[in-house]
Amino acid sequence: MTKRSITETEVRGKRALVRVDFNVPLRDGEVADDTRIRATLPTIEDLLHRGAAVVLATHLGRPKGKPDPAYSVAPIARRLSELLGASVATVPVVVGPEAEQAAAALDPGEVLLIENTRFEPGEESNDPALAGALARLGDLFVNDAFGAAHRAHASTVGVAERLPSYAGPLLQREVTTLSRLMDNPERPFVAILGGAKVSDKLGVLDHLLGKVDALLLGGGMANTMLLAQEHEIGSSLAEPDRVNDARRLVDRAAERGVLLLAPTDVVTAESLESTVTKVVSVADVSADQSIFDIGPDTIARYCQEIFTAGTVFWNGPMGVFELPAFENGTLAIARCVADANAFTVVGGGDSLAAIEAAGVGERIDHIATGGGASLEYLEGRTLPGIAALPDA
Repeated sequence: MTKRSITETEVRGKRALVRVDFNVPLRDGEVADDTRIRATLPTIEDLLHRGAAVVLATHLGRPKGKPDPAYSVAPIARRLSELLGASVATVPVVVGPEAEQAAAALDPGEVLLIENTRFEPGEESNDPALAGALARLGDLFVNDAFGAAHRAHASTVGVAERLPSYAGPLLQREVTTLSRLMDNPERPFVAILGGAKVSDKLGVLDHLLGKVDALLLGGGMANTMLLAQEHEIGSSLAEPDRVNDARRLVDRAAERGVLLLAPTDVVTAESLESTVTKVVSVADVSADQSIFDIGPDTIARYCQEIFTAGTVFWNGPMGVFELPAFENGTLAIARCVADANAFTVVGGGDSLAAIEAAGVGERIDHIATGGGASLEYLEGRTLPGIAALPDA
């Protein structure tokens, strides 16, 4: 993909409406992880340096098309102000006269963050009226929100059809990196996929089987694979109705010569609240236990594959890593990926949180800011937010 780039466009004296992905976790009314905000800073700073006024638009959470104080972008504006070292103005609305007046009042070098785009009922349906109202906030549109590019929303597609539109550098870098994975990876290419559901990632699993040399599974999707291998998994999170899909994946991996690995040992407990955990072989899981993490033998086996790789892609945790009793597998994989002598790409909110928790973020070659968008791109789908931008 070569889309028209904002970096090659004169912006002095213009208002740039920039769609960003500041869908970040909040805790006690403050930003808990500012990775996505920091990733967009170079774009914002470049526009300001070149004499533009910047109007930022983002979604946050799932407020269901109506204002909800719990999903206000006010904490994001505070954190962005700290990172920029300059005040970021806000308005309590997304569009309308108040937003238009605030945007029109901006001087070159100033920033405005409008309210959560998902406070508007027309955002997710790509309502033409909302897209038109958003377009009145800028002279040109920049999409730098790769994490939202797989959604055909008013703030990603509709507004791009109503203003001179450009790709931002973060979006371009994401696409260039993922294209490298698909088109020209250094081999062996090892993909690590975790998370809750096989069904969420069936398409990308199937597509990756035609690209990778090894596929390592963890989390709930690995439990479904263990069910397909006729192991007892107790009351573990799994999708029994997807067992046949899991078996087909095994068959396709064998046909294509791809090494497909599921856990050989796991960490179990009676419940997430239990203080008693066990490390057992997958052949020895009892019916009254649940699997919440991968075990040390699996970690060692997975790391062995990671250390031989030329390219590594990781999306999704190995277990319930939010709890200390079940964090070891995910954090160990994070460290192995960071230690690998390979081109490493990590995507997905939980994986990013694990990278940060392990303290190895600076040693990952590329941290993809869009988990769902990354997976759809790797699945070979057309992303509407990118398709809406003119080619170079």
